Amino acid sequence: MSAGIVVRGLRKVRTLLADSGGARGLAGKELVRTRELLHECAAGVGGEISARQRAGRLAETYLRLDDEGRATFLRTLATEFGPDPQLVATAHAGYQAAIGSDAQWMAESELRKAMRSSRLRILAQFNTLPQGVKFLVDLRADLLRFADTDAALRSLDRELESRLGAWFDVGFLELQRITWSSPAALLEKLIEYEAVHEIRSWSDLKNRLDSDRRCYAFFHPRMPMEPLIFVEVALTDHLADNVQMLLDEQAPVFDAQRASTAIFYSISNTQPGLRGVSFGNFLLKRVVDDLKRDYPRLVSFATLSPLPTFRRWAEKNPEAWQQAFSAADLERITRHLKADMVPPVDASELPKLLADDRWVNEARLARALQHGLMRLAARYLVTASKGGRPVDPVARFHLGNGARVERLNYLADTSAHGRQQSYGLMVNYLYDPDTIEANVEAFSRGGEIAVATAIRRSARD
Repeated sequence: MSAGIVVRGLRKVRTLLADSGGARGLAGKELVRTRELLHECAAGVGGEISARQRAGRLAETYLRLDDEGRATFLRTLATEFGPDPQLVATAHAGYQAAIGSDAQWMAESELRKAMRSSRLRILAQFNTLPQGVKFLVDLRADLLRFADTDAALRSLDRELESRLGAWFDVGFLELQRITWSSPAALLEKLIEYEAVHEIRSWSDLKNRLDSDRRCYAFFHPRMPMEPLIFVEVALTDHLADNVQMLLDEQAPVFDAQRASTAIFYSISNTQPGLRGVSFGNFLLKRVVDDLKRDYPRLVSFATLSPLPTFRRWAEKNPEAWQQAFSAADLERITRHLKADMVPPVDASELPKLLADDRWVNEARLARALQHGLMRLAARYLVTASKGGRPVDPVARFHLGNGARVERLNYLADTSAHGRQQSYGLMVNYLYDPDTIEANVEAFSRGGEIAVATAIRRSARD
C-alpha cells in the first residue's frame, strides 16, 4: 500500500462518512486487530513503508468510528501505551541515588527515557501520512470533548498538545494574504470558519476582500488549504464604532491609500484541536508589519471587538446593575416604558426588560439605557476577573498582547448575535507601538490592564 493509496483511502472515507453518516462502534475482532496494530506501531515493527501502512489502516479505522468507538480507541491508546510504572520507579530510584555524583546525568537520561510513553511513537507515525497532521489535529478535537468526562484521556491530551505545539511553532507557519482571487475551496473555508461575524453570502465575502479590506491567515506547510487562524482588516480614516456600517455591502469603497487606521474586526481560530497552541499574537504582529510596509500613512492599529461573555456575566451579577444605573437613569427608563409607572423601575428588573430585544429599536428607550449599560460594560472590562485575569476571553487575548481598552461603543452590533452576547456593545482595543511592550509586561507580571482614562473613570462612578 503506497502513501498515495493511503491518502486517497482517507479522503474516500471522509467523503463516505460525510455523505452517509455510516459510522460504527469499536468492539470484538476489530478492537483486537486495532490493539495489534497499535502494539506494532509502538514496537516499530518493520520499515518505513510498513509503518505508513499501519498508520493508514489505523487512521482509516478511526475515521469510520462513531463517537463511542472513537472514545474506545483513544482510551485504549491512553491506558495501554503509557510509561511503564515499574521502569519509571526503577529509573527514579537510580536518579535519586546518583544525585551529586558523576553518574547523575546518565541517570537523568535514563529517567527521561523511562518517562517517554510509546503513545508518542504511535502519534508520530500518523504524522508521516500525507494528511496525517490534519488527522491528528482533528483527533485532538475529539480528545478534548471526551477528556471532559474521562480523566484517563487527559495525559494523552497533554502529550498530544505538547507535540502539536512543537509542530505548529510559529517559525514553521506561513503568513498569506487571502484575496478574491484565492482558490474557491479556500474562500469556502473562510465562510465555514468565520466565528465572529457570519459571512452571509458570496457578495458579503467579496465585500470583505475588496480593495479597502485585507484578510490574512497562518498556514502550516502540511495543511496548505486549511487556515489555522485568520484576521479580517478594514482600512479606514477613523476608529470604527459600528460593525454593521463596517460590513455594509452598499457602502462606497474607501481609498486605501488615504487610510490612517487599520481596524481588526474579526479574528477566527479555525481548528478546535489546536486549543492551547497560541499563535494569534504573532499573527497580529506580522499583519501590522505587512500593513505598515504597504501603507506608510497608517498610524493607528485597533480592533472593533465583541464582548462575548458580557451579557452572561451581567445576568449573573444583579448587584452590578444597582451600581451602574443611577436613580436618574431609572427615572428616564421608566418614563419611556410607561408614563404612569410609579415608582421607577428597579435596576434588578432591567435584565428581564432587556431580554426582549425590541428595546434596541425604540430610540428613546435605547438612549435612556445607554449611560447605565456603558457603565456596566466598563465595570465588566475593568473589574470582572478570574484568576487575576479578565473574565472576557477577547479582552484576555488583546490585553495580553499589549493593547489598551480604548473605547466602548454603544449599539455597535445590533445583530441578533450581538444583542445576545453583549446588548449590542463592542469595544476598541488600541495597539500603540510605543506602549505595547510595557503593557505586556504589566499584564503578565501582575494582571494590570491598560485602560483609557474615560473607561476607568466610568467603571468607578
